[in-house]
Amino acid sequence: MTEIQRRGLLIILSSPSGAGKSTLAKRLMAWDPSLKFSVSATTRKPRPGETDGVEYFFRTKDDFEAMVTAGEMLEHAEVFGNYYGTPKGPVEVAMREGRDTLFDIDWQGGQQIRRSSLGKDVVSIFILPPSIADLEQRLRGRAQDSEEVIAGRMAKSRDEISHWAEYDYVIINRDIDAAEAELKTILEAERARADRQPGLNDFVRGLNKEFEAR
Repeated sequence: MTEIQRRGLLIILSSPSGAGKSTLAKRLMAWDPSLKFSVSATTRKPRPGETDGVEYFFRTKDDFEAMVTAGEMLEHAEVFGNYYGTPKGPVEVAMREGRDTLFDIDWQGGQQIRRSSLGKDVVSIFILPPSIADLEQRLRGRAQDSEEVIAGRMAKSRDEISHWAEYDYVIINRDIDAAEAELKTILEAERARADRQPGLNDFVRGLNKEFEAR
């Protein structure tokens, strides 16, 4: 099979907390190990089981602000009193190598990336819960946050959901398996777009040469 060169995609997954974006991101990574997960930097404290450099790069506020000042962040935002952001360098390298980068970020970060110099290769997907009652049940089921934090996330979810129309695709996560299947279909279609594949020009020239040699 002939491998055709293409640019890497920036795949943005966003949702209110508890709607399933992190689970779906992990499933996509298992389905396609070539996907590069964008590890964000954050000033929040690690949760039980989280490791620096795996789930997040855990940084102090001073260190994070220094990265922003140095222009090392593709996007950054303050969420629930903590800073979150995406280091720019690894994303640019992956794009040049034709590898897709997966972002598990909120609407603020997604908006900044779409407006950046890399925006033309963004595929943005918003995950909605089937109901607000279901959303709250999922948050409580994680048993990771206090009542105060859960209340804050629920209050924030209405604003987050209001940004759904800014995204290229919207998936209602009624069933995690069905939502995963929809994500895979979106990714395969976006990868096949002609304008994503600069290597097609050389490929078609090769086909024409075969015609001439007959």
